[in-house]
Amino acid sequence: MVALRGGTNDKLEITLSGNLQHAVHVFRWMKNQDNYCARNDIYGMMIRLYARHNQVDQARGLFFEMQEWRCKPDADIYNSLIHAHSRAGQWRWAINIMEDMLRAAIPPTRTTYNNVINACGAAGNWKKALELCKKMTENGVGPDLVTHNIVLSALKNGAQYSKAISYFEIMKGANVTSDTFTLNIIIHCLVKIGQCGEAIKLFNSMRERRTKCPPDVVTYTSIMHTYCIYGQVENCKAIFDLMVAEGVKPNIVAYNSLLGAYASRGMHREALAIFNLIKKNGLRPDIVSYTSLLNAYGRSAQPEKAREVFNKMKKNSCKPNKVSYNALIDAYGSAGMLKEAVGLLHEMEKDGIQPDVVSISTLLAACGRCRQITRIETILEAARSRGIDLNTVAYNSGIKSYLSFGDYEKALELYTSMRESNVKPDAVTYNILISGSSKLGKYTESLRFFEDMVDSKVSSTKEGKLSEAESTFSSMKKSGCFPDVLTYTTLIQAYNAGGGWKRAWDLFKEMEVNGIPPDAIICSSLMEAFNKGGEPERVLQLMEFMKKKSIPLNQKSYFEIIASCTMIRDWKTASEMIEYLDSSLSSISVGTLNHVLNFLGKCGKTENMMKLFYKMVTSCSTVGLSTYAVVLRNLLVVGKWRKYIEVLQWMEDSGVHPTLYMFQNVLPYIWRENGMDFAATMQEKIRNTSALNTGLPTQKRLPPSVMSDHHHDWPY
Repeated sequence: MVALRGGTNDKLEITLSGNLQHAVHVFRWMKNQDNYCARNDIYGMMIRLYARHNQVDQARGLFFEMQEWRCKPDADIYNSLIHAHSRAGQWRWAINIMEDMLRAAIPPTRTTYNNVINACGAAGNWKKALELCKKMTENGVGPDLVTHNIVLSALKNGAQYSKAISYFEIMKGANVTSDTFTLNIIIHCLVKIGQCGEAIKLFNSMRERRTKCPPDVVTYTSIMHTYCIYGQVENCKAIFDLMVAEGVKPNIVAYNSLLGAYASRGMHREALAIFNLIKKNGLRPDIVSYTSLLNAYGRSAQPEKAREVFNKMKKNSCKPNKVSYNALIDAYGSAGMLKEAVGLLHEMEKDGIQPDVVSISTLLAACGRCRQITRIETILEAARSRGIDLNTVAYNSGIKSYLSFGDYEKALELYTSMRESNVKPDAVTYNILISGSSKLGKYTESLRFFEDMVDSKVSSTKEGKLSEAESTFSSMKKSGCFPDVLTYTTLIQAYNAGGGWKRAWDLFKEMEVNGIPPDAIICSSLMEAFNKGGEPERVLQLMEFMKKKSIPLNQKSYFEIIASCTMIRDWKTASEMIEYLDSSLSSISVGTLNHVLNFLGKCGKTENMMKLFYKMVTSCSTVGLSTYAVVLRNLLVVGKWRKYIEVLQWMEDSGVHPTLYMFQNVLPYIWRENGMDFAATMQEKIRNTSALNTGLPTQKRLPPSVMSDHHHDWPY
């Protein structure tokens, strides 16, 4: 008996220390002793230890074994076993054990119910969670704050966001005091149903009563995500800075939220700075960090940089996933590098990752950009052979690419296949078909597609969202909930999308009357509405208003001002804006600068275009293939082939390799001007570029007649 008592004491110490292996060894030794006597407390300790190590099957096995030894489980043992199943998400087992507990005449405690409800919620079974909560109340065990938070989590996990907010209102009616965990769930749900203004208001109230419900890193990250949804990167960064200033340490999720916000706008310098900050602050970038940085380079038309990030990710033992591959495919596809994009499809399969419909959609869209109609069939066949069913987005990409080539029959065939596959066309599908048919002169067919859209009861998505936005806005004012600047910005952007500059302007004036100061974001959105509505003069008036109110011009403002100047031919102001870009040029995305270059080139202001291009070359760290393509195209349109050749030389000197077509496109102009020396140089470059791409012998020279046939095949 002495030996047994010593073993029991040892057993207690081992289970308290959490050493499972030693505890199992001692437990087996005890059971092999002749004088062994099964005891409830020892079984209870072992079940709790197994539960702590997430070994649910072993814990359950001991639970049945102890009953064979006539040991009766108590409430603590039942709760430990239910908790183990709850952590494992095995809600059916958790309910069955609680029912065994009732049959054994052991009343479930609040802890019992909380564990079972949590098991249901973790599995997304919100209906069962609510049912158990009701049963808990009926059995005289009142729910506490933990119970309410578990129910709210269950509703959130089950995507029942409106129900979660309604439940929260019931909590407030019952005078249940919320904590930070509660309010974080509600903020998440408000954002999901589009009530971002309410989410921000709740966040501000948490900051005001900091001693009771202080915002934590989850709160700040949720609000950053809110601003990111609305494209308000500046506000997203402001919340991040506020979090740091108030002593809340950002985690990897918070850093990734800001990194993703910059990536969505192609702001690769800012994205890289945040990526480096993650490492500097002792955190390890994860797959989301790498993919966001990769996406930032892709959106700023720098596929080579995106590939470098991709390779670095693999080198640092961070295995790329499907999202990473799709982001890199999009980077190459957006830059017109279809061969590299298609090659990634095979590379991801070698890496054990199967392409999905997003991969196919991206490649189909790239075919239209790259002017390669034969590739569309190849990609569609690749999807069929891999068993990838096309969705609406994929069909839209394919139809748009066919129509961009003028191949109406193929586009119609793909649309018919879409209907036969029971894939429902949306407003985008019909807009592509109606617009594409009209451009090809097929007005009867265009009218038929419009009738199909009406018959399918597909309405304009923008109109529907605008109507809903107006209704919500009116309801807010009627209920005494005064809209804030975020709400006004949202509605102005909705009017902007619908082309209603007058209503956007009226809303802007109403905001001023209500004493809500405008910021750079809402002003730039109004500028865009003016330009879309054919009111460029108002853009310049708004620019003067911003100067008067000391509202700084942001990236979008610069673009809209220069765009309005090109419409009214105010080249003086446009030039001043370009001059003003000196100090902030590095902060503007390459995509926006490319748009400005294209505007200037199309309006015949080649000198202004080249002036801005020179600034980009001297100020920006990287000028990619897409920027050179814009400049070269506009130079060729006005016949400046000598300047075209000069820019080609800059490309080569800066390490950016011109495509074969860039050399070929200028040849017809050189022949026309009898520039034989230049022609010989171009032919040599074409021969060398072709040899690199196809492996042809370098001495093979193509005749001028063959070269001149290529000038229609533009890569832009």
